[in-house]
Amino acid sequence: MKNKGIGTQCVQGGYTPGNGEPRQIPIIQSTTFKYATSEDMGKLFDLEAEGYFYTRLQNPTNDAVAAKIAELEGGSAAMLTSSGQAANLFAIFNIAGNGDHIVASNSIYGGTYNLFAVTMKRMGIDFTFVDPDCSFEELDAAFQDNTKAVFGETIANPALTVLDIEKFAHAAHAHGVPLIIDNTFATPVLCRPFEWGADIITHSTTKYMDGHGTAVGGCIVDSGKFDWTRYPDKFPGLTTPDESYHGITYTERFGLEGAFITKATAQLMRDLGSIQSPQNAFYLNLGLESLHVRMPRHSQNALAVATFLSKHPKIRSVQYSGLPGDKYYDLAQKYLPNGSCGVVSFEIEGGRKAAERFMKHLKLAAIETHVADARTCCLHPASSTHRQMSEEELKAAGISADMVRFSCGLEDAEDLIQDIDQALNA
Repeated sequence: MKNKGIGTQCVQGGYTPGNGEPRQIPIIQSTTFKYATSEDMGKLFDLEAEGYFYTRLQNPTNDAVAAKIAELEGGSAAMLTSSGQAANLFAIFNIAGNGDHIVASNSIYGGTYNLFAVTMKRMGIDFTFVDPDCSFEELDAAFQDNTKAVFGETIANPALTVLDIEKFAHAAHAHGVPLIIDNTFATPVLCRPFEWGADIITHSTTKYMDGHGTAVGGCIVDSGKFDWTRYPDKFPGLTTPDESYHGITYTERFGLEGAFITKATAQLMRDLGSIQSPQNAFYLNLGLESLHVRMPRHSQNALAVATFLSKHPKIRSVQYSGLPGDKYYDLAQKYLPNGSCGVVSFEIEGGRKAAERFMKHLKLAAIETHVADARTCCLHPASSTHRQMSEEELKAAGISADMVRFSCGLEDAEDLIQDIDQALNA
């Protein structure tokens, strides 16, 4: 079958059992794999044959789940990582190193901001952070001769900024670099960034893809469309021989559709080892099988909650791009016409202390560092996920001291509204 629907891909993508084989993706819980001769194994180490020899690099369970996510996103290849943080690290480090530069939206997850602004800066990679709402001219001015990529989030966590993917893609391509998009909050059910010009997609699969707070994980998906060979001086790691693999040139051996993910696996996973466990990949696949059913419900609940909050006298502001009148409503209608995820951010009259008191009185919603789960959870970003950021950095990221991030689960919307109402009244 061609052009399978998103629901069919969620349920059956990535793995087709043969006659008498397991119907469910099997868990290959083994660190290593047996071969008859050293020559057979040697071909694997030289990337001359397909197969498995050590789970730190690849595992059949992981590869089947990664193939499903690649199919969902419309990409050519994908790999699982141990977390979303690892996915973003690998996606950038695969094409940038000491002395290079990245342009990134400043409205991104606080952990990602810290990874870029602090940890990767110590690795010699500089980042210029831009306002996602900047003009094309302002975005264009952020590029340098050594810029290697542009990074943004489809729906920013927790500011809920909706990125103008086409604008960022046009700027990136005008400078001969790829656009990397973290699509965690939207998932491919609500948005497929490759269709709007993105080149690489990352996910924290811990969130909606898993959906049940079961397994930490990440994923990188390559569109297979960015032509690294047009810019050989910018991307020598992909277009020149890799001496650690006997002089293989990834773009020559694996083509545009396989070069990026093969290099990330063969080099970065080999050396850094941030593999997702086969057990976690199995749990992830169970979540993926219902993703197309869950995302519309999350979005419906969030819209109901946002609508209620927008009319409440104790609420100073509400951020939800699916809400008419929201700053990002028009962009959401373009990129997210089928829903804007289940996360609502809002500010409470009375400042930080009022926000903290509100959260203490919630009964259904649990205070957790988690988000995008089947169960409703709540967080005060300024004192948790973004607490390392200065007041200026918080403001630039669209986060105030009294902002609450409310992740609507799959419960009845009326029950969530009642819980919020009683907590506000208390």
